[in-house]
Amino acid sequence: MLKDNLMLYLVTDSKMCGDNFENIIETAIKAGVTMVQLREKDITFEEFCKKALKLKEICKKYKVPLIINDNVDICVAVNADGVHLGSSDMDIVTARSILGNSKIIGGSCRDSETAKLLENSGADYLGVGAVFGTQTKQDAKTISVEILKQVCSSINIPVVAIGGVNAENIAKLKGSGVAGVAVISSILKAKNVEIATKNICEQLKQIL
Repeated sequence: MLKDNLMLYLVTDSKMCGDNFENIIETAIKAGVTMVQLREKDITFEEFCKKALKLKEICKKYKVPLIINDNVDICVAVNADGVHLGSSDMDIVTARSILGNSKIIGGSCRDSETAKLLENSGADYLGVGAVFGTQTKQDAKTISVEILKQVCSSINIPVVAIGGVNAENIAKLKGSGVAGVAVISSILKAKNVEIATKNICEQLKQIL
């Protein structure tokens, strides 16, 4: 089931959505998004929980898993489906001891060696990139599709490609071994979220 959920993984950015946050995310889910990660950097714990609970209801309605970025405490507080941890966040072993085996835990990496360590630590999936650069994370280093392919072949858990992925460049990922892609601006910045999401889905069907 997890591999199917990772096909089109939307990572949120409230600044791109403005006041229409919930409506935009729901539109994207209806158009084909298969997993949602709530990513918030500059809000209080209470505000984060409030936003997560609203999003959880939407995700539950469409049977789409809700993942919390970075914050295990938020994941526990709202009983989200899982958490995604970057290299500077809580380690996966500790997160697993808190969340148990029923929750999804994802990790981020850029090379095969780290990928193997994260898999052995108990990660359920990995986000690997930035494959095409990114506008949303200024310190993200770009990796080649060849390295992405090496990571996918070195581990047994599914991988999503992240970083500048859009409908125009998805074809370059064919044969890489990814289970799907994680996107932010190619959906959230689109003039028409529904059409943009459907276009990405159509391109994904050609490579997965």
